[in-house]
Amino acid sequence: MLKSPILELDFSLYSDFIDVDTLPSELKLWKRKWIAFKEVDRPHTAVEALNYCNPELFPNIHFLLKVLATLPVSTATPERIFSTLKRVKTFLRNSTGQERLTGLALLSVHRDVTVNPDEVLNQFALQKDRNILLV
Repeated sequence: MLKSPILELDFSLYSDFIDVDTLPSELKLWKRKWIAFKEVDRPHTAVEALNYCNPELFPNIHFLLKVLATLPVSTATPERIFSTLKRVKTFLRNSTGQERLTGLALLSVHRDVTVNPDEVLNQFALQKDRNILLV
């Protein structure tokens, strides 16, 4: 932030959430706060800066840092999820309901979660009466 100029027009998208009138003075105070620090002591990520930002003193900057910290750095994760969903839909086509499709997509994306087949079978057995005895 100290190296590049920041224009008020850059934040017009968030005008419903921040006070655009007080933002310029808040940015000046925020810059002044960090000028006294050495380069190595300044925050280098949005999350680090958010930890140092007092929401009562800098409400607009705090909001903008939260937005910046939550934006994905790349689109790899969403693309991987959509690719997985495409594979699952191709495999199942229209033979499954939305709830099952969501469950299968979640299982595919979160492969690190272990599923115990006995627990799943017990859950289904206890849900309702069935023609076949599952237990």
